[in-house]
Amino acid sequence: MIKEQVGNRIKELRKRLGLSQEEFAFKCEMDRTYITSLERGKRNVSLENLDKIAKAFDMSLSEFFDFDN
Repeated sequence: MIKEQVGNRIKELRKRLGLSQEEFAFKCEMDRTYITSLERGKRNVSLENLDKIAKAFDMSLSEFFDFDN
């Protein structure tokens, strides 16, 4: 369940910024297929990669996990 929540959060925030998966992956210095699998809830994300993702959204990890915003 947490994989799906994290994936949905990444997708939601990415779309708010108007970025494609490829553009966002480039910003995170990750592969597009990795971002796709995260958004679909198919992969676990490491803390290191989660930190990169949060920084790409210009937010802290605690802000990233504030699913109400």
